Amino acid sequence: MMSRGGAGWIVTAAVVWAAAAPAAEQIPEARILGWVEQLGAAQFARREAAAKSLVAAGSSAIGPLQRAIHAGDLEVAARGIEILREMLPAEDPAVAAAAERLLESLAEQGEPPLAQLAAGVLDFHLVGLAEQARRAMEEAGATVRERSLPAGRPGLEVELGSAWRGGIAGLRQLPRLRGLASVSVHGVAIDAEAAAVLGRLRGVQRIDLYGTGTPDAAVARLIAALPNAMIDVRKGGRLGVSSLAFGGPCEITHVQPGSAAATAGVEVGDVVLAVNGEPIASFEALTQRVARHGAGDVLTLSIARRSVGGEPEQFDCSVTLDAW
Repeated sequence: MMSRGGAGWIVTAAVVWAAAAPAAEQIPEARILGWVEQLGAAQFARREAAAKSLVAAGSSAIGPLQRAIHAGDLEVAARGIEILREMLPAEDPAVAAAAERLLESLAEQGEPPLAQLAAGVLDFHLVGLAEQARRAMEEAGATVRERSLPAGRPGLEVELGSAWRGGIAGLRQLPRLRGLASVSVHGVAIDAEAAAVLGRLRGVQRIDLYGTGTPDAAVARLIAALPNAMIDVRKGGRLGVSSLAFGGPCEITHVQPGSAAATAGVEVGDVVLAVNGEPIASFEALTQRVARHGAGDVLTLSIARRSVGGEPEQFDCSVTLDAW
């Protein structure tokens, strides 16, 4: 079932079917616990017979397998994960769902190498479910778009906003998408559990969390899980301006109509000098400063505005941030 190489523990073969097991509803718990214990047996035949019986036991074996996987014996844990893999295509949808949930939990919250093992099993299983996952997310209110990645490779970007009604179950469809490049979440609550799901998006390039209320500790874990991705977290306040200037003065080149900035009288060509008295050297600095605040917060912008035939005018204005 398992071999150990330079990359760690890897799954090398399926469970060998050995002996028949009685129907799941007739199996006493003591017998299931006995099979779980046999996963650590020295004899290959006993391990394989026990594994086959646990697969046949279905949902009744999930709880004992979970405890065995977390018991600290890597060999037994790896065999338990392989048994869960065998349950994924089960005809009984309750068995398949229970096995998938346990593998997801291991992939999201388990310790290496078990987390990597579980994630690998899930990735292999989910390749064939990508189209189904996309349809499910779109039906739950997500916007899924094709985009071009470097070297011309196709990719996907997903946006979740006010129309999203999929909850945590819907978020679990994300790892099933192939070529997912970016995820943008606007105004949808992302708690620690949901952030852990996002942490499984190994190939993603960017995640935007705007007004999601994600705890700081969960954000830190997400950043650690995806070191190569750009994670942009904002508390939810929106100013409504943009700029084409890079690395220089924070000159506003666009003000979105009806936005907080427009309501406060900010104009194209204005240069933001400070926010609440804190100097602003670039548009990137302005973005980071606004990101610390939520909708309804009031900021004081110090602005320089060109005057016709004279020196730039400097003044302060109050802006009440709106929401993403």
